[in-house]
Amino acid sequence: MENHPPVRVERRPVSEEESRRANGPDWDRYADEYQATHGEFLGDVGFVWGPEGLTEARAGILGDLAGRDVLEVGSGAGQCSRWVRAQGGRAYGLDLSFRQLQHSRRIDLDTELPVPSVLGTATALPFRDDSFDVVFSSFGALQFVSDIDVAVAETARVLRSGGRYAFSITHPTRWMFPDDPGEEGLTASQSYWDRTPYVEIDDATGVVAYVEHHRTLGDWVALLAGHGFVITDLLEPEWPEGHERVWGGWSGVRGRLTPGTAIFGARLD
Repeated sequence: MENHPPVRVERRPVSEEESRRANGPDWDRYADEYQATHGEFLGDVGFVWGPEGLTEARAGILGDLAGRDVLEVGSGAGQCSRWVRAQGGRAYGLDLSFRQLQHSRRIDLDTELPVPSVLGTATALPFRDDSFDVVFSSFGALQFVSDIDVAVAETARVLRSGGRYAFSITHPTRWMFPDDPGEEGLTASQSYWDRTPYVEIDDATGVVAYVEHHRTLGDWVALLAGHGFVITDLLEPEWPEGHERVWGGWSGVRGRLTPGTAIFGARLD
């Protein structure tokens, strides 16, 4: 396991530039450990929406993918996009972390199912208008973006009329609880409506090392509606019986009582 530098935690406003400057290098540092720890669960050619293990094959939020142009924002090592390609879709990846994209290339070579991918950010998608039939993020990008209105507007710009948009995030109600997989993670400790970002500061340098942003369910509904999307799905996967995996703050202890993941599906009118 990788040794992470000591950090102190703050709650304070953070700009898009500061968020990006922190989270890109953080994912570069964490990528090797992440893929070693979670790669088998995710599958080299697998589409999992979250730690509960709900797959797109079961959820069917994106619809028929054969012949569709598909963009994954926050693609990591491209596992989900590779699964889309296996279904006949033309999937492309985008991620802020160069190291994650190196892992994607490694799996491309191992599987002989390559995913064309680009280094970039959700707030400035390097694609023309009306380029895609589907855009999705599986726990990718959106929680790390400050200018979320810009990110959703960018998605609407690159989607064709009638296109599908879907994403999974930490369930907004989890913001109330400590990020602890045990019993301590079941006691509410802060307000659901407090949207102040979670910030980690590197103790040695004083530099912002990690940022995560919170929005309520109502915020997400308003964001999507404000950019011409009609919500078609809102899934809150239950923790499966016999699923004993612990992933950060996700666990059976918490997952059997409260949702850990929210999955939105929408259509651009």
